[in-house]
Amino acid sequence: MNPLQSKLIRFLQADLDLSDAAIATALRQLNGQLPHLLPMVLWQYGLVTLEQLDSIFDWLETA
Repeated sequence: MNPLQSKLIRFLQADLDLSDAAIATALRQLNGQLPHLLPMVLWQYGLVTLEQLDSIFDWLETA
């Protein structure tokens, strides 16, 4: 896992209050490929709202 992805996961846990299980589910769906798609997978599986997805993209812009 690269440093940006680690920071993103900490953001998801701390700021968006996502559970470890939700994050693990999304990571399993990625199967180690294309980790930059994590926000979309979270949204696709209903683990974040569209508003939360916007927050993730805003965070990624400044990270």
